[in-house]
Amino acid sequence: MSGRKTAIVTGASGGIGAGLVEGFLREGYNVVATSREASRKLTGSGSLVLVDGDIGKPQTATSVIEAAINTFGAIDVLVNNAGIFLTKAFTDFTTEDIDALVSTNLLGFFYITQRTVKEMLKQKSGCVVSITAALADRPIAGVNGSVSMITKGGLNSATQNLAIEYARDGIRFNAVAPGVVDTQMHRDDPNESTLQPAMEKATVKDIVDAVLYLAQAGHVSGEILHVDGAAPARRW
Repeated sequence: MSGRKTAIVTGASGGIGAGLVEGFLREGYNVVATSREASRKLTGSGSLVLVDGDIGKPQTATSVIEAAINTFGAIDVLVNNAGIFLTKAFTDFTTEDIDALVSTNLLGFFYITQRTVKEMLKQKSGCVVSITAALADRPIAGVNGSVSMITKGGLNSATQNLAIEYARDGIRFNAVAPGVVDTQMHRDDPNESTLQPAMEKATVKDIVDAVLYLAQAGHVSGEILHVDGAAPARRW
């Protein structure tokens, strides 16, 4: 239990999540990283604790919070990175699709954020950053993610509401809303050329830099930070 700050990262085993783990470790944080296969994809250390689990289950949140408190003594930052993104015509979305989106994107946010806030209230400080999506309020023709954006837009709204609810308790809430990021999720997208020119895709580092800024920006709360290369200003 040193003077190092502690960050929790969900969806930590690849892409943006793995980049976030590396970024926080580089900045001198202790990190608790969780995903379904965290222990298979990452290597733990004295400053990195790995917790396997489905973020949509309340027990996973309990395990992560206990690991953070028991190992490092506090939680300074929570990054809600775990998420799924489905695209199809609105009329093709199924109940199974909605259940999957709600489980990971909404319950995955709710369970661990609620538990984290309870700990942050004890210390009267903390920061929660959620990874949402620029598409929630900056739609692009041909990218049919309307039902996915019900969840991501909901997180943006929750972020702004929570920032007000806990402003006097020293807890900040912000979101990073990426456009297309150069990760496996979008490399396999047959329509990726319609989303954003390849040279203008965000990198994982772009997203990590935005999260690290918000983690350290003590007077910033209730913000949705778009990292999408000013997409609305361009013609597709």
